[in-house]
Amino acid sequence: MAEIQQPHGDKVIPRVIEDEMKTAYLEYSMSVIVGRALPDVRDGLKPVHRRILYAMYDMGMTHNKPFKKSARIVGEVLGKYHPHGDMAVYDSMVRMAQDFSLRYPLVDGQGNWGSVDGDNAAAMRYTESRLTKSAEEMLQDIEKKTVKFVPNFDGSLEEPSVLPSKIPQLLINGSSGIAVGMATNIPPHNLKEVCAGVNAYIDNPEITPAQLMQYVQGPDFPTGGAICGVSGIKDAYLTGRGKLAVRGTISVEENKQRQRLIIDEIPYQVNKSQLIEEIAGLVRDKHIVGISDIRDESDRDGMRVVIELKSGVNSDVVINQLYEHTRLQTTFGIIMLALVNNAPKILNLRQLVGAFVEHRQDIITKRTQFELDEAEKKAHILEGLIIALENIDPIITFLKSSKDTGEAKQGLIEDYKLTDVQAQAILDMRLARLTALEQEKLREEHSALIKLIAELKAILADPKRILAIIKHEMNEVIQKYGDERRTKLIPAEAETLEEEAFIEQQEVVITITHAGYVKRLSPDTYKQQRRGGKGVIGAETKEEDFLEDIFIANTHDYLLCFTNKGKVHWLKVHQVPEAGRYAKGTAIVNLLQLEKDEKIATFIPVGEFKQDHYLFMVTKEGTVKKTSLDQFSSPRKGGILAIGIPETDALISVLLTDSKKDILIATKQGMAVRFNEEDVRPMGRTAYGVRGINLREKDVVVDALVADDTATVLTITESGFGKRTAMTEYRTIGRGGVGVTNLKVTDKNGTVVAVKKVADTDEIILITQSGIVIRTPAKGISVIGRATQGVRIIKLDEKDAVTSATIIKMEE
Repeated sequence: MAEIQQPHGDKVIPRVIEDEMKTAYLEYSMSVIVGRALPDVRDGLKPVHRRILYAMYDMGMTHNKPFKKSARIVGEVLGKYHPHGDMAVYDSMVRMAQDFSLRYPLVDGQGNWGSVDGDNAAAMRYTESRLTKSAEEMLQDIEKKTVKFVPNFDGSLEEPSVLPSKIPQLLINGSSGIAVGMATNIPPHNLKEVCAGVNAYIDNPEITPAQLMQYVQGPDFPTGGAICGVSGIKDAYLTGRGKLAVRGTISVEENKQRQRLIIDEIPYQVNKSQLIEEIAGLVRDKHIVGISDIRDESDRDGMRVVIELKSGVNSDVVINQLYEHTRLQTTFGIIMLALVNNAPKILNLRQLVGAFVEHRQDIITKRTQFELDEAEKKAHILEGLIIALENIDPIITFLKSSKDTGEAKQGLIEDYKLTDVQAQAILDMRLARLTALEQEKLREEHSALIKLIAELKAILADPKRILAIIKHEMNEVIQKYGDERRTKLIPAEAETLEEEAFIEQQEVVITITHAGYVKRLSPDTYKQQRRGGKGVIGAETKEEDFLEDIFIANTHDYLLCFTNKGKVHWLKVHQVPEAGRYAKGTAIVNLLQLEKDEKIATFIPVGEFKQDHYLFMVTKEGTVKKTSLDQFSSPRKGGILAIGIPETDALISVLLTDSKKDILIATKQGMAVRFNEEDVRPMGRTAYGVRGINLREKDVVVDALVADDTATVLTITESGFGKRTAMTEYRTIGRGGVGVTNLKVTDKNGTVVAVKKVADTDEIILITQSGIVIRTPAKGISVIGRATQGVRIIKLDEKDAVTSATIIKMEE
């Protein structure tokens, strides 16, 4: 586009804003990727870390020199190399000094440098620092023209584009960073293992990542802990991506009649004080049971968090609960992304090791070439001095007769075939060098240089010699800094350890309120009463809340939790927090990921997902559907769709069947239909289903059951009336019919709220809006005909009403 001349003389070039934004954002993203967030594959450092180390080295702050104030170092880095915020530099420096952040710290800090509890480091004016010995290995030979230097931000100085890095920094200390559209998260490793892997790569350049795993077993975190299983490690080492389950370590101590758990290692990057608060909160909310006290006894000797257990509690159960519910077990996602020739690339283990070896080959080649050049320069000068010593008398006579230095130098060059450098060295030679001893030393030095030059040329001519030097250096590094692995590797079997192995199988009562509070109790909570009793309080409920459902399940079962919207969620019975009779329980939204306005319609306890079993679903508007049970065998967070339902409808009941039974559907206005489930073909999870009962106006389905002619049908009304009717009185008709009368609905007994299948040996639990629960034997309720209004089962206060009923099977 043509330029537009503005009145004040500035030039404005019109551009399409989309193009300008695209260009600007691309430049910004590349700046973040290359200049800030990602490490270089060669030295494993981001620019800020590289600049800090180089500035400290340039200031002479080696491990054997006195500490200097951190503020002085930060100022040096800011002023010379890193034009960003001072806290950005200091925060990076702090992390490099923390032994719980870096496996092998690069900064030796004095003062308060923060803690694993999340405490911040002291201000930079208080702390002091210097390089660690291992950090100096990162900078060794930098003065020998081994790395490329580039201009700093204002062109006034030069800084290294990469460090020589004698140690494989990227793997031993790892790196994490978020760029634009990409992120890296490389875990730290054990130095001995990585160096051994480097040597193995040198011995066999065709080595595979799997073969390298014989040397590099897995990440080694500074905080210790344990990695569960090797599948995530294999994925990361073979592909560059993987997920690890990382656990803290817990030991058990006996203390009189009780046990106590000792946490002495926690997962990498987990805040200890927040972890303790998290455990305390879960104990308070009864998600973790059996803990009486928690205290932190950590000191300078190490970490020690003590968890006191209640008397008689199984410590294995509590340990598994801690791993399941707290950050004592975390997932570490590995993304081995680094800059290769200034371009981001995901690398496997072999590529990371290979890039380091290639970098060291380049460094050693340049170092050797530099040493060769220096040796040849020195040998050249010594050769001139030796010529001078051999002709010292005539040279002295000549020098004495020369007018000036220029004439003397020119005469030496011409008479003795010397170079300018040699002639100058002769002129600069001290008289002390003329003694016999000094002359001998000079000749010995020259002889040693000739041998060194031959050796350096041999190294440069043979790549194998360079690789041998790298191996020798790796062995030196192991001797100096190698230590034992801190993070244990637990076999995969421990990863799949199920908590049920330590939980006793027993029948429990599960209750759920209208507002969505759930709990489990022992069936012994409810004492048996005769028909017509007042009942006991089953739960303390808010004024606007009331108990809605109650049923029996085994602690080892899965609960398939079906919602009114037709979705199914999974929950282990033992994961439902246990509570007392008067407790309201735990909000189900804390246990399941429910959507807004989604409520639990029914629960199905399932011990095993069999292919020849089916889930038979019934909705409020009379739609039915049958789906194979094995389609629900893969638990997923957030649940899955079990039946497609219109917004006006809702799921009422789900039955577990074998596809050969009769189904009885009962309605609010006292109707019932019985048909064989073979009338309904199996369907997929997302299907809408077919018509099960033809409802009259304003009538809705309240319950459904699997028919059994040896049992009776129990019908309960909202006013506390009920009756039992022989199952045989309900004849089998076709699916979709209007059905027959199940109960005579009147103003006295009210509409139907529950229809259950019972035997004489069963017991019944009824619950009301106000939270009253009554437990009564089924045989105490008369067996009468279908078209009757029933007898009073529970005395209700005014405005109270029965909301739900469940059956307790008392047979073996």
